[in-house]
Amino acid sequence: MDEMQVVEFVATYLKKKGFSEAENALQAEIQRTKNNSSSSSSNNNNNAVDVLNDPELSKFFRSLSESEDSPTRYQDEYSKLRSWTYSSLDLYKHELLHVLYPVFIHCFMDLVAKKYIQEARTFFNTFREDHGMLHLRDLQKLEGVLSPSHLEEMEFAHSLRHNKVNIKICQYSYELLLQYLHKTQSTTMLGIINERINFQVSPGQPSTISDDAEVVTLIGSNQDAANQINQKEVRWGLLEDSIENRLEKMGGLLSDSEKAEGENKEADMDENKKRTAEGGKQGASVKKLKKDKATSATAKAARPEANATPMAPRVKSELALPVTPIEVEQSILEDLRNRVQLSSVALPSVSFYTFINTHNSLNCASISHDGSLVAGGFSDSSLKVWDMAKLGQQTGNSVSQGENDTTPSEDVLGANGAKRSYTLFRGHSGPVYSATFNPLGDFILSSSADATIRLWSTKLNSSLVCYKGHNYPVWDVQFSPVGHYFASASHDRTARLWSMDRIQPLRIMAGHLSDVDCLQWHANCNYIATGSSDKTVRMWDVQSGDCVRIFIGHRSMILSLAMSPDGRYMASGDEDGTIMMWDLSSGRCVTPLMGHTSCVWSLAFSGEGSLLASGSADCTVKLWDVTASTKAPKTEEKSGNPNRLRSLKTLPTKSTPVYSLQFSRRNLLFAAGVLSKSL
Repeated sequence: MDEMQVVEFVATYLKKKGFSEAENALQAEIQRTKNNSSSSSSNNNNNAVDVLNDPELSKFFRSLSESEDSPTRYQDEYSKLRSWTYSSLDLYKHELLHVLYPVFIHCFMDLVAKKYIQEARTFFNTFREDHGMLHLRDLQKLEGVLSPSHLEEMEFAHSLRHNKVNIKICQYSYELLLQYLHKTQSTTMLGIINERINFQVSPGQPSTISDDAEVVTLIGSNQDAANQINQKEVRWGLLEDSIENRLEKMGGLLSDSEKAEGENKEADMDENKKRTAEGGKQGASVKKLKKDKATSATAKAARPEANATPMAPRVKSELALPVTPIEVEQSILEDLRNRVQLSSVALPSVSFYTFINTHNSLNCASISHDGSLVAGGFSDSSLKVWDMAKLGQQTGNSVSQGENDTTPSEDVLGANGAKRSYTLFRGHSGPVYSATFNPLGDFILSSSADATIRLWSTKLNSSLVCYKGHNYPVWDVQFSPVGHYFASASHDRTARLWSMDRIQPLRIMAGHLSDVDCLQWHANCNYIATGSSDKTVRMWDVQSGDCVRIFIGHRSMILSLAMSPDGRYMASGDEDGTIMMWDLSSGRCVTPLMGHTSCVWSLAFSGEGSLLASGSADCTVKLWDVTASTKAPKTEEKSGNPNRLRSLKTLPTKSTPVYSLQFSRRNLLFAAGVLSKSL
């Protein structure tokens, strides 16, 4: 090996390991050496280092060669790094642990790329348990990587190989890590960390464990590309000719609303007098509500001035909207005029529907806007709809409400010849994963593992249309706020936009790296948000089908989404129990919400947007103060500390995971879940 071969070897190594600055400096030095070789060759020869015979250099190149050729170095160095990390001081341990997962998966993929397949499988199986809790979905996908070609063919693995991971870490933790790597001469780990991880080093103390959701930017997400997409303009306002907008313009309606509210209060008082057990407490609460409503009524003249700054702008719809019948408009206006104003001191009433005797076959639950209909999708491919009014007439007690009710809500055959307590819809050939009512409640959509979406009529009790387009199970389907249009999310990693009168999709929205698990419409119907197993939320323009926002920050799959009524904010809930509030205009996280201990399956904003309700597999409904979060960016600038939403109240169930939440137009909160005796 001559001197030029050694130099070329070093240049190749630097390039491969991502040491771009060192590589450029070396290439510049080589060029300079070539230019001056004719005039100073004798001097250079006298002063040159003998690279062929120098023992230190020989040892260095031998170690480089070993690190490139020996698969055992990956397992040895990773095992030592893992042991060192777990034995670190608790103050810095949780930050250093963030480094292990990206190093682990890239060690595995490097071994596969070099065709050490057996060693790669051994390495993967040895250390996978360390990361199973937070990254189970990722590991299940990587299990399918069995050859170098899979690294390019599988989009998820390809993205991991071509994007860096951003990790926030304090200065001292960063220095500790570098000292360890240099001291132990862990050249393989050092190369992977340098090539695959982008550290965002911050001065001061390590981040707290409660901030961990914001520490690691999602693997496989190109932050630069996301930032570029998030520069696009988003018109997040409300529709110009919406019913809510007309109500605001018609000032004369306010006095009517006050009258209606007064009548409702009197009715509430009469009911409370009849309840002797809690008469005193409820009477006091009604008096307090009266006082609050009275003060709010007197302040109505000042209210427009107070809301002038945050008032949502008005935008035109990009879709041709259906015409709303006059009688329906009048009904909606009546509901809006009689809406209860919620706040941190005036929390909503909750009506909880509990499914019993489902034998673990209930996959989803949905509630109509007025709470009169409740639907359940089951593993036996059936969809069942309960009419609450008819239920009350038949049994005198709501079957789906009382956890101690002995009447089975799953009486398919009708015991003793009695009528069924629900309407049974059959047509799917696989488990039903999602159901949604249109705003008027006369249609219901269902999606299934059979890759189809079906439209049903609740008036005719029959199937109307079967929509086919997805290639794999459809996890979620949602009607638009105005009806007629709907969107679907599937295992095929796409979301699709449909209209009721066409059997083919109008738009296909592709870009997620894994399943699209949930979706939500924007209030103005111009955008659709999708949550995915790739741990990102994307927002799409319905007119162009383009992605206009990528929200990065979750550390597990997204299970639920909700849009604020003014269209300015979005909430997303994940598998770990974390909820994040996002500003749609900037694409940034306003604040994370910590409190749930299991999957967040449902989110809902109150009618005026002051409260957020979250339902979880931990058998609780939580209420959060949203109005406090709108001030977060201002206080953040002054204090430097992120302002979190305040948890107002936790409503536990006996043992019922919360599947669905829905605020009525009058701000009554409906919830649904299934009684789980195993909890």
